This record gives sequence, structure tokens and C-alpha cells, in this order.
Amino acid sequence: MRNIDVHKLIDGAKFNRFHWQVLFWCALIIIFDGYDLVIYGVVLPVLMKEWGLTPIQAGTLGSYALFGMMFGALIFGPMSDRFGRKKVIALCVILFSLFTFLNGFARDVTEFAVCRFLAGLGIGGVMPNVVALMTEYSPKKLRTTLVAIMFSGYSVGGMLSAGLGMYLIPAYGWSSVFFVAGLPLLLLPAILYLLPESIGFLLHAKRDQEAAILLSRVEGSFVPQPGDRYDFPTGKTGHVPLVALFKHGRALSTVMFWLAFFMCLLMVYALASWLPKLMTQAGYGLGSSLSFLLVLNLGAIFGAVGGGVVADRLHLKTVLMIFFVIGSVSISLLGYKSPTSVLYVLVALAGATTIGSQILLYAYAAQFYPMAIRSTGIGWASGVGRSGAILGPIVGGTLLAMAMPLHFNFLFFAIPGAIAAFAVSLIARNALHAPDEEEPLAFAGEIGVVTE
Repeated sequence: MRNIDVHKLIDGAKFNRFHWQVLFWCALIIIFDGYDLVIYGVVLPVLMKEWGLTPIQAGTLGSYALFGMMFGALIFGPMSDRFGRKKVIALCVILFSLFTFLNGFARDVTEFAVCRFLAGLGIGGVMPNVVALMTEYSPKKLRTTLVAIMFSGYSVGGMLSAGLGMYLIPAYGWSSVFFVAGLPLLLLPAILYLLPESIGFLLHAKRDQEAAILLSRVEGSFVPQPGDRYDFPTGKTGHVPLVALFKHGRALSTVMFWLAFFMCLLMVYALASWLPKLMTQAGYGLGSSLSFLLVLNLGAIFGAVGGGVVADRLHLKTVLMIFFVIGSVSISLLGYKSPTSVLYVLVALAGATTIGSQILLYAYAAQFYPMAIRSTGIGWASGVGRSGAILGPIVGGTLLAMAMPLHFNFLFFAIPGAIAAFAVSLIARNALHAPDEEEPLAFAGEIGVVTE
């Protein structure tokens, strides 16, 4: 009889075909997720004109999906700890794909808002689950990089949304970009078949044989034997998962995670919703304004992947603080008259350090909390942060309605970045863990260090 240290086996595994498979499907799901989320900012200038929406009405309408995302993260994050990540991920894909597709048939604001809210449930619910799944299967030395690459799919989806909008909306109307969102439903059987289930969930459900097969794919040199015992947390803790987020010295860090998520998401969704409209008011045409949204998401890819690579060598905390400061400065400068090339650089920097920071925050939370409460920790940080995302479009609409100078709008969007940098500075560099929880995941720059 052997005792198999599952964490050690996964941490020391060499990146192989199995990891590519997990990365591909998780990233693809996030691409669909990002497309469905960013789509509102793409159609906003047209909707405001066609339906005669005021800025405040448009901002409020944009927040319905974000309300759904908040509830989705709070509901589906903890749910996967009980019912398995794969089933919950599939359910979320159905929700956000189906209702975004149906959004194209909306005839008025009410129907549009209902569809956006229901789609938001799936958009918000899938994020903490794919982050937790990718984190669980990633080798230790590549963990942050792989999560960042996976989550950069959000920006790829945003680019697809903006790029398709530039061609489809003038030719076929705003509904056409929503119809494209139904494509993931065709891939659902493949997702259910090829996406692996969580090792922790399988062991907790006493499905050791399935877990053993997956472990042999994670590490090719591992050959399961009859009678193997797997040393891995089963999800049991001495506390209710939500309560456990505040135990063992985690209370301040948990609250600061929530504040950082709140401020970061406020910046991200204020920009994603209002950047095309603000640039239209600054004198750019619809196509040029949407190109700024495309550049914003392109910058986010480089920020997420580059930040992940750097964070695998430095501490995530340090990288996040630097990113938030750069994000605040670049956004505040967007409101001043500059050559178009300079504006593109600033927008790219803003995308790299705001959307990129959001992705790195997910990676930080995933590494901070033990497996038993990981989805709960990520889900609640994301869920509480969604209130910032909800406020983003509303704040942007309110500022626009006040008809202030353009640079004041961007200055207000930049302030949350400074607050987020302060919040991250108060998060503990290492998490303390109870005896019935697994040892914390090592952070970059601290490989091999175990905190008691």
C-alpha cells in the first residue's frame, strides 16, 4: 500500500499534453465568456441612438449583466465544491450562451435587461470555477503563468466582440453580434467529454479510480496500483467554508481581496462600457471608437501573460501593486488631448494593467486559499467585487450626464486603481492554514518555503 502525495505529484509534474488540454478548454470557455460580457460596450453607442437612451439609463442597463455576475459568482463558486466543477461549468456555459443569443431578439429595454441578467449568472459563475480548475492542475513553477494565459482568453473574447462589431453592426444591425454568442452551445458535448473533473472533488466523492487515471495523465511516470491511498484534502474543514475565509489570520486579507476586486472591477467595467462612447464624443467615428476597445483588450493579453510570467519570478503582491499604479496613471492621461498613437499606447497600458490586474487577482486568490475553500474564496471575492463592476457603468453614465470635461471622466475612472494598490499592500504575503487544510501553495519567489 502506497500513500500518494497528490499535491507533490501535481506540483512536480512536467507540462504535457494533458495540461495543454485543460488550458485549451478553460481558455476557450473564458473567450466565450469575455465575448458575451464585452458585447454591451460594443453595441452601446448604437442602442443609445436607436432606443433614445440617456447616459444614466444606458449605464443602468449595462449593470444588469453585472448584477447577474455577482449572484452567479456567489452561487456557482461554492456550488462546485459540492457538485463538481465540470457540471457547474457546463451549466454556466449554457446560461451565458443561450441568453446572450436570445438577447438579439430583445424588442425593448425590459427584455434586453432580463436576458443580460440571466446571461450574467453564467458569466460570473464560470470564472471562479475555471480559475480553480486550472490552478488545481497546474505545475507549481507555471501556476500563475498558466492561469494568466487562460484568463487572457477574456481579452481575446473582448477583441472578437469589438472586431466583429466593427463589421457586423453596420451591415446587419446590433442583434447580429448577439447571435454569434450561441456558438458555444454546439461545443457543449465536447466540453463535457474532454474537460477533466477536479481531483479534489473526485477523491471527496470516493471516486479514487477516476482520480488515479487523471493523475497518471498529469504525471506520465505515475502508475496507479491497487490499494493506493491518496493524501489530498477532501474539502472537509472545521468551519463553514465562508466562515473559514476569516479564520487563521485570513480575515484582513479576505476583506482586502474583496476591496481590491471591487476597485479593479469598477475600473474594468467602467472602461469596457464607456470607452467607445467617450471616444465618440471626443470626435472619433464608431469604427475608430471600437478600435480603442479592441486595443484595450489586446493590451490586456500582454498584461496578463507578461504579468503572470513576472509573477512566477517575483511575488504576485508586488506585481499587482505596480500594475494598479501604472493603470491609474495611464487612465488619468487618456482625458488629455494627445496624438492618436499616444492614445493607443495609453489605452493598451490601461488594458494591460486593469484587465491584466483582474486576472492576476484571481490567480492570487486561488493561490492564497486552501483547496477546501478555494472556490468559495474566489467566488466571494469575485461576487463582492461585482458590486464594483455594477457601479462602473452607472458611474460612467452619471459622469456623462453631468457633461463634465472629458478628462474628469477618466480621472474618476483612475482613482479606484490607487485604492486597489493600497488594498493589495495589506494582503498577507503568505496564508496561514489550519492542520486539517493542505499546506499553502508556494508563491513565486518563495518556492520551497512552507508557512506554518
